[in-house]
Amino acid sequence: PGPAAMRRGSYALPTALVRRGGLVGGHWVETPAAFPVQDPASGEELGRVADCGTAEAQAAVRAAHEAGASWGRLPAKERSVRLRRWYELMMENKEELARIITAENGKPLKEAQGEILYSASFLEWFAEEARRVYGDVIPASANDRRILVLKQPVGVAAIITPWNFPSAMITRKVGAALAAGCTVVVKPAEDTPLSALALGELANQAGIPAGVYNVVPCSRQQTAAVGEVLCTDPLVAKISFTGSTATGKILLKHAAGTVKRVSMELGGHAPFIVFDSANVDRAVAGALASKYRNSGQTCVCTNRFLVQKGIHDKFVEKFAKAIERELHVGSGFDAKTTQGPLINEKAVEKVERHINDAVSQGASIVTGGKRHSLGKNFFEPTLLSNVTTKMLCTQEETFGPLAPVIKFETEAEAIAIANAANVGLAGYFYSQDPAQIWRVAEQLEVGMVGVNEGIVSSVESPFGGVKQSGLGREGSKYGIDEYLEIKYICLGGL
Repeated sequence: PGPAAMRRGSYALPTALVRRGGLVGGHWVETPAAFPVQDPASGEELGRVADCGTAEAQAAVRAAHEAGASWGRLPAKERSVRLRRWYELMMENKEELARIITAENGKPLKEAQGEILYSASFLEWFAEEARRVYGDVIPASANDRRILVLKQPVGVAAIITPWNFPSAMITRKVGAALAAGCTVVVKPAEDTPLSALALGELANQAGIPAGVYNVVPCSRQQTAAVGEVLCTDPLVAKISFTGSTATGKILLKHAAGTVKRVSMELGGHAPFIVFDSANVDRAVAGALASKYRNSGQTCVCTNRFLVQKGIHDKFVEKFAKAIERELHVGSGFDAKTTQGPLINEKAVEKVERHINDAVSQGASIVTGGKRHSLGKNFFEPTLLSNVTTKMLCTQEETFGPLAPVIKFETEAEAIAIANAANVGLAGYFYSQDPAQIWRVAEQLEVGMVGVNEGIVSSVESPFGGVKQSGLGREGSKYGIDEYLEIKYICLGGL
């Protein structure tokens, strides 16, 4: 059970949903060691959480494996009802769940509330998709046989999630897995385990059977060992990971040993192209939403702006004014805040490094450019112009509130710059020329394209990337396929 009160300054966390133990086989487990969870806004400790190691990870895999047989055999309608109940409980507790996110992640409360609605929507969606896992009957070439195709759950899925969307990154995977009849072991990011554990408390209340949803929180020191267990244990059939490309490659190597099914949603480097034909005001609004949501800490947020020569100056001027007028840095619990802290000091240092490198090569700071006076994890929303493709900020994913603008002349040049990256998650562009819209949308080497739109994520849409941004798709009608095996049955002697 949770502590009497996990506090963040004067904001008490909702103790009914705060859990400190791991969740293994339906039981809350304590460990000899615990690790601190900190509020990135104040640096204050929110509480300590069980530091699970390889023993707990193995126990969770066994519990998931043992629960899998009966969960996978339940009628789809039964699984659907339980998932639906879990969704309803998330909606009933949405304020408390949002407060947990703001406390451990730092994002503004309004954004956290939005994340909970988005997060819950995956449970609702996959509760409905559970009943639509259809097979096939294929016409055979011989009269005395019939060809049937069934879809069956792959088995135990290891779910490894990041800190930037500590609730939605779990339900997007787990909703699909449970709908398909799989069981899961979740390893949440060490910065934000409380959201994963709160979901576990609600799963128990929703009647999700013991062992179907397991959580093994762990410290950074234990992460590599726990991750290795989840990727190498023969009882695990599938790995779903959201995080950096570098970590994804390590997990892929581990998965190769037992040839596991893998889906990976890895780093992005999203281009945002503004063509001369664009509606500049709409492009600025889209740029603001795409870049500065979650203080620039999303894998689909814009990392480089490419603006055509004819409207470049107008766009930069309007964008700078919008940043200064509409963005407010502060604690996520402050109602007027739009920009919370970055997750930790390392994140702030990367933003600083990118800015210093760009300025040393001739970029100009239009607005922002330095740490915010509020504290060590806060950074001013920053806009750079005179940026070139040789600068670090256009070669690496910043993951912070930095918007670098590159001026270009032709459509072909913009596409070449956008596609030069070895990753391809999301891309955005603004144009009012229908022929150009088709050409550019088809040529951008990304998994998701926003045309005259800065926010593309929705439960109905397939989320995922190409190149080194990953494998597979999440959400949408395609998302459940990642957790299903196709079995062919040949009926002979008819």
